[in-house]
Amino acid sequence: MDLGQINPLLLLASLMVAATPILLAAIGEAVVEKSGVLNLGVEGMMITGAVVGFAIGVNTGAPSIGFIAAACAGAALSMLFGVLVLYLKSNQVATGLGLTLFGLGLSALIGKPYEGIKAPTMAKWEIPLLSDIPVLGPIMFRHDPMVYVSLIIVALTWFVLTRTRAGLILRGVGENHNAAHALGYKVIRVRLMAIAFGGACAGLGGAYISLVRVPQWVEGMTAGAGWIALAIVVFASWRPWRVLLGAYLFGGISVLQLNLQAAGVPIPVEILAMSPYLITIMVLVVISLRGNHGAPGSLGREFHATH
Repeated sequence: MDLGQINPLLLLASLMVAATPILLAAIGEAVVEKSGVLNLGVEGMMITGAVVGFAIGVNTGAPSIGFIAAACAGAALSMLFGVLVLYLKSNQVATGLGLTLFGLGLSALIGKPYEGIKAPTMAKWEIPLLSDIPVLGPIMFRHDPMVYVSLIIVALTWFVLTRTRAGLILRGVGENHNAAHALGYKVIRVRLMAIAFGGACAGLGGAYISLVRVPQWVEGMTAGAGWIALAIVVFASWRPWRVLLGAYLFGGISVLQLNLQAAGVPIPVEILAMSPYLITIMVLVVISLRGNHGAPGSLGREFHATH
């Protein structure tokens, strides 16, 4: 065992990369749930975004176009969920699970020809002056563009939800859809836009795994990241900045266990590999013992427009 070979600066920099796909998926799902809809299809949208983003990125040679395509694919899949839940009144939990299964099957079909192919590389941005700051520079300011995009999305989400009329309407729809409808707000339209945003973010998160973090296509490569994103939304009490904290906490644990494996720590590899998921479950258990922790009032409830 040689813990000396673990570089703290590299560990912290890797944390941001490991957390980015989960952060993107979680911030999108937080907005969806803030509108009062529970979408358990995050994993399916992520894996669809991963395969579409990879396929387009490989065929065009431009990862940026791959990310745009992945966002569109995730949003399109989420619209299928939206139509079924909001217009056909299907059960949200069952439909979300079905969406995940559909996404996993669809991605396996699309991705078959792309197995074993390496993704085009995305250049890192070294932000002038900031990247030269001792310690902080290598950790925070020498990453690929999507790391910064994810942070910008979190900041904009917080601003829109807390400082704008649109955010107030979305939160009102999520808290009491009947009252919002009585005031004249288009509940279904607001929820459809939230669902599309959540799907696009999940697609971006999936594409980040296949285009940057791995970078190649492997069937089932999201490996439960969508479920972790769902758990982080609850952990964060549906607040954007807490979503950021939760995603980085999970990313840090994931990177740390990999480094401990490389250092030869005398702990079975299986236990180290499952540690991020075990800790997530433990956190959720602790949160559940606290009782009501800020869930939107209409979350998961079916909306029937009254005339």
